[in-house]
Amino acid sequence: MSRKRQATATDVARLAGVSQSAVSRAFTPGASIAEETRERVAEAARQLGYRPNAIARSLTTRRSRIIGVAASYLQNHFYPDVLEALARGLQARGYQMLLFMPDAGRQADPQLQEVLAWRVDALILASTTLSSALADQCQAAGIPVLLFNRTSRAPSVSSVTGENERGGRLIAEFLVAGGHRRLAFLAGLENSSTSHERETGFAGWLAEKGHPPPLREVGLYQFEAASAAARRLLARPDPPDAIFCGNDHMATAVAEVARHEFGLRIPRDLSLVGFDDTGPARWPSFSLTSFSQPVQPMVDATVALVCEMIEDPAAPTRHEVVRGELVVRGSARVPPEGCVSLGEQLVWRPVAQG
Repeated sequence: MSRKRQATATDVARLAGVSQSAVSRAFTPGASIAEETRERVAEAARQLGYRPNAIARSLTTRRSRIIGVAASYLQNHFYPDVLEALARGLQARGYQMLLFMPDAGRQADPQLQEVLAWRVDALILASTTLSSALADQCQAAGIPVLLFNRTSRAPSVSSVTGENERGGRLIAEFLVAGGHRRLAFLAGLENSSTSHERETGFAGWLAEKGHPPPLREVGLYQFEAASAAARRLLARPDPPDAIFCGNDHMATAVAEVARHEFGLRIPRDLSLVGFDDTGPARWPSFSLTSFSQPVQPMVDATVALVCEMIEDPAAPTRHEVVRGELVVRGSARVPPEGCVSLGEQLVWRPVAQG
């Protein structure tokens, strides 16, 4: 049995009584075309079973309308939420998302070299590192690069982040105001700009106010590594009475170890604070106090910025910072003053903030 020949743009143009370029414009998001013509093309395409060939179109337009997104650590609830919102936001602008997953914690370059072969219109790097060499290669190839929830020293790379350093400072102030004196910080990856900025804010505020530096362990943003780090902290002769975890995923690991291996009551014996304000933070079993990184505003800023970079290659590098709040729940001792109701949430707003 012979295969049925697939309809072409020429077939659609002939049936609709329009030019082939009109067919192309009808299937190009944002292209200028009369609505009546668009409807005639759509009806002809439906009758013929025609589907535009995005790859062939990219050879003509030099635009694939594909955005490469590199992300790892998908066990962290923050990034699945981000990817879903990114996919929807990019689709609304006429783009599709192509997901790449570099090895967690390793330099992103070897895997991301493959991205260049896919003719992507831009790269969004989430939870991956970026070398200056790859940044230079992307710039030479005319491919904009945007870091999501990361920063870079590369001058050609734009970014969208949450308030990492400010969040760390507020968490330090919150825990001290709650009466804690033996504080600890559980870091993510040593080469992660987010973990570094959160720790800088946390330890910096304590130093400025004359408090001793926090105890420190590294959890690699992984559940197992964070569990092992929690055991080391809690087995000390002078264990901490409060732990700031570099993200919520590690905080849930610390909570499990503290409760089930050390018999500690949270927050009576140990206060926990996370970062990201992901879904598990709101689960009653964790009720985690956490500094928020609002996914939708961060994604909205990312989509708008990456589209601007594609449309205007000469646009200057920008660094967008999306405001967050320290959302107070049951995992940490609540200071007598400084917490205010914001809608259905309780947030930490010390007097100096207003």
